[in-house]
Amino acid sequence: MSESNFREIVRVLQHNLDGNRLLVHGLSGVPGIGRRFAQLIVNALSEELDPRMRTGFLTDEHITKIEEVVKNPLDHGFPAWMLNRRKDFRTGKDLHIVSSELAFRKKLDIDRMRRIRSWKGIRHALGLKVRGQRTRTTGRSGLVVGVHRKLLKKAAKE
Repeated sequence: MSESNFREIVRVLQHNLDGNRLLVHGLSGVPGIGRRFAQLIVNALSEELDPRMRTGFLTDEHITKIEEVVKNPLDHGFPAWMLNRRKDFRTGKDLHIVSSELAFRKKLDIDRMRRIRSWKGIRHALGLKVRGQRTRTTGRSGLVVGVHRKLLKKAAKE
């Protein structure tokens, strides 16, 4: 791998990655791909990819193979429990969603919960904590401005 093939910024799955990072750490910069999933991608393509290589040395062929593995992880031996969207609400299939599609699907899920008025949907609509956290002392932002001591002293003197 020569320095002439090195790229500072690599475009993978509609996301810019830092070319100086190791391959596993660079791939985990894509939303929807964590470190473990990135390790499995590199292991699935172990004939073409060295796990110790930098992201900047990826060729266009490597990038297309990585994108194909991410789009069809079950075809490359990934277990179904590793996917981030199992039993999709609309299709019933096990999917792995990355990049901007992940944020879009998450927003659609929250909107569906609001529309059907589930407990989580109501909590989302009210802007409260959703997963059972305590709310007595935390999450009070934007409610009360507070007390100004100078104004209280001035009012007490008068």
